[in-house]
Amino acid sequence: MRTIKTLQDLFRRYRRPGDIVFALLFLALAIFLLTQLGEQTKMVKRTKWYAQPSLWPTVAVYGMVFFGALHYISSLLSPRIPGRWREVLFWLKSLEFVAYFLIYVFTVPLLGYLPSSVLFALFLCARIGFRSPQMFLAAAVFGVSLAVIFRAFLQVKIPSGQIYELLPDTIRTFALTYL
Repeated sequence: MRTIKTLQDLFRRYRRPGDIVFALLFLALAIFLLTQLGEQTKMVKRTKWYAQPSLWPTVAVYGMVFFGALHYISSLLSPRIPGRWREVLFWLKSLEFVAYFLIYVFTVPLLGYLPSSVLFALFLCARIGFRSPQMFLAAAVFGVSLAVIFRAFLQVKIPSGQIYELLPDTIRTFALTYL
C-alpha cells in the first residue's frame, strides 16, 4: 500500500481517458435536474425552511451542478489523455446487456416467467462464455429456482404468459398461478 507523504499526494487526481466525456455528461444531467426542480418539488407555505419538502433535493442538485462544473473545468485544464473514444466505446458496450434485459421484459408476458427466465439464463450463460454442460445445467436450475421462489413462495404478481393459454385446463390453472 502506498503511503501519502505530502498534501499534494492526498489530492492528486488520477484521470482516465474518458474523464472529460463523463464530466460533460454528468454536468449536463445535473443542469437538466436543476431545470426540473420547480416541476418536481414544491415549497409549502407556512412551513419552516428546514422542513420544506424541496430542501434536500435542492441542496443535492445544486451540489451536483457545482461539483460537476468543477470536475468539468478541471478536466478541461488537465492534459489530454489519448484513448478517449476507445474508453467511451467500452462504456457503450455495456448497453448490450440493457438490451438483453429489455428483450427479457418483453418476452415474459408472451412466454411466461418460468420459460423466459430459463431461456434468459441459458442465453446469458452462452453469451458470457460459459458453454460447458455443467454451466448450462446451473443456469437452467437458477432460472427455474428464480421463477419458483418469486411466483410460488413470495407470491410476486408477475404477468402470466400468453403461451399458458394453450395448455390443458388442469395444467393451465397451475401454470397461471405458480409458473
